[in-house]
Amino acid sequence: MKTFRTMLKTELKLSLRGMDMFIFAICVPVVVLVILGIIYGEKPAYPGADYTFLEQSFGAIATISICAGGVMGLPLVVSDYRSKKILKRYQVTPVSPAMILFVQVVIYTLYAVVSFLLLYLTGALFFGYRFNGSVLHFLGGYLLVLVSMFSIGMMVGGIAPNTKIAGVIASILYFPMLIFSGATLPYEVMPAAMQKAANILPLAQGIKLLKAASLGQGTENVTVSVLIMIVIAVLCTGIAFRYFKWE
Repeated sequence: MKTFRTMLKTELKLSLRGMDMFIFAICVPVVVLVILGIIYGEKPAYPGADYTFLEQSFGAIATISICAGGVMGLPLVVSDYRSKKILKRYQVTPVSPAMILFVQVVIYTLYAVVSFLLLYLTGALFFGYRFNGSVLHFLGGYLLVLVSMFSIGMMVGGIAPNTKIAGVIASILYFPMLIFSGATLPYEVMPAAMQKAANILPLAQGIKLLKAASLGQGTENVTVSVLIMIVIAVLCTGIAFRYFKWE
C-alpha cells in the first residue's frame, strides 16, 4: 500500500505538470457548463418540461472528463510507458507493471470525480441546477460509463505498436465522441440525421443513460444503452488482456 501511495503521488504530480488533463478533463467541462448556463439559464428544456435545459444537459457534460481521461489520456500514457521500456523494467522489480497501469486508472478516475464535483457545485451555485433523479442510479451509470471508456483506452494503449499510432487511434475515437455524442454539442439541438449518426458512438449511449438517471426518468428507456455499454466494457477489456503488449 505504501508503494502504491508513493507511485500515485509521483504519477499524479507528473500528470498535473503536463496540464493536458487539467485543461481537457477539469477546465473544458466547466467552461461548457458555464456557456450553456449563460445561454439557456433556467429555461425549460422544451415547452412544458419540468426540468431546465441545463438539467437535461448535466449528465452529458459530466462525461467529458471521462472521455478525455479514458479515450485520450490513458492510451497515450500506456503506449508511452511501453515504448520507453518503463513497463519492461518494472517486470524485474518488486513493483508489478500492472500496478503502474492501475495507478494511471486511479489518476484518471480522480480527474473525473473532481470534474463532476466542480460541475455540480458550479451548476448549483450559479445556475440553479437541481439533481432530479436517483443518486444510486446515476452513480451506477457513471461507473458503467467510466469502465466502458477506460476499457477502450486500455485496449488502444495496450495493442497500439507505438505512441504515434496510439495517438492517431485515440484522436479518431476521442474527437467525434466529444463533439457529436452530445457531450459538448447538445444532442437535442442536433438535426435528426446527425442524432441518428451520433447513436453509433459509444459515449452517446452512456450519455443517454446518465441523462435518464439525472432526470429521474424510467430506466426501461435506456436498457439498450446499458447493454451496449456492458458489451463494450467486456469486449474491450477482453481484447486488452488478451493482446496487451508489455514491451
